[in-house]
Amino acid sequence: MELKRVVVTGLGAITPIGNDVAATWDNAVKGVSGAGPITHFDASLFKTQFGCEVKNFNATEHFDRKEVRKYDLYAQYALVAARQAVADASIDAEGVDHDRVGVIFAAGIGGLHTFEEEAGYYAMHKDQGPKYNPFFIPKMIADIAAGHISMLYGFRGPNFGTVSACASSTNALIDAFNYIRLGMADAIITGGAEAAIYPAGVGGFNSMHALSTRNDSPETASRPFSGSRDGFIMGEGSACLVFEELEHAKARGAKIYAEVVGGGMSADAYHITATHPEGLGAKLVMKNALKDAGLQPADVDYINAHGTSTPVGDLSEVKAIKELWGEDAYKLNISSTKSMTGHLLGATGALEALFCVKAVQTDIVPPTINHADDDLDPEIDYKLNFTFNEAQHRTVNVALSNTFGFGGHNASIIVKKWAE
Repeated sequence: MELKRVVVTGLGAITPIGNDVAATWDNAVKGVSGAGPITHFDASLFKTQFGCEVKNFNATEHFDRKEVRKYDLYAQYALVAARQAVADASIDAEGVDHDRVGVIFAAGIGGLHTFEEEAGYYAMHKDQGPKYNPFFIPKMIADIAAGHISMLYGFRGPNFGTVSACASSTNALIDAFNYIRLGMADAIITGGAEAAIYPAGVGGFNSMHALSTRNDSPETASRPFSGSRDGFIMGEGSACLVFEELEHAKARGAKIYAEVVGGGMSADAYHITATHPEGLGAKLVMKNALKDAGLQPADVDYINAHGTSTPVGDLSEVKAIKELWGEDAYKLNISSTKSMTGHLLGATGALEALFCVKAVQTDIVPPTINHADDDLDPEIDYKLNFTFNEAQHRTVNVALSNTFGFGGHNASIIVKKWAE
């Protein structure tokens, strides 16, 4: 069976550094940090009191008041990003067969705020018996964003959510890619959303010592590959991409941002939260993605690293890249855009894939910010080009995005510059 080719025809984003794709990409290229004090709740007693929140978001500007009550914040972000991407691709246009358009949308956690509210309400009133909001379950579950997007547009193709911790939305993209190239859909709206900057999210990750505690300098706290890195910053928001079968896109005159050429998956099979210290799963997932794309390591120009700014995770990813690429590793640009956006958990893979699409479209590699020349890790090879502090202009024909999740879930996706 000959596999169909898949291209990207629409983009949408609402992130800590911009409420649309243009602003998000512009700020990423400029190296703008999205970090600041937490405003969603009083975090003054928490070890970490900052995060990368979406700014200037008012739900009533996007939804009527009845809808707002039905949607958890993560689903609101998903719908905003999806509306942007669908409009950008014009995939809801007359003549598009809605039976052949699907939605595969991820969340690593889902409606955490809704769960917290309902649990708190029950704890306060448990002596009166259970009194739960009828929207509790449909607001909370991690698949509901995909459902809402499909219902908004009447897209009746494949429809589900993926959950694999921080790899969730990369897995969603890979599923979308596979469904289209197997001929099971003409287009799929895919991506991820997350909104977990609430007490349970921050407190839970604090208890694991996973978050940075640089409360005196939030903007510089995420410093991937630097010697003093001490944990990730939690981010929130959503990114959405429209994947479309090539001939379908060409027939309707759609603009094409990039081609999706491969996806890989693997498991660390090592630890519930820590990456394998030698990067075995990371190496395998990139190897699998390259094989799927029919590419060699030397063909890749840019890697958007998982790069969370954790001591173990960053080092293991660097080891994996060096081992798989060999001497060609020194020809790569590598960067961690989490230094600016924070870690969007289940939405991070979609956002970083979007950055890869923009990199191959514009020939600009966004930076890894917050690095100082004297802040070095003796185990990291700084002859590698981590694109520290400033974006770099170079030809980017092929870009690879890595995402690794708790449970040892690894996923990588590869995009290529579009050419007839």
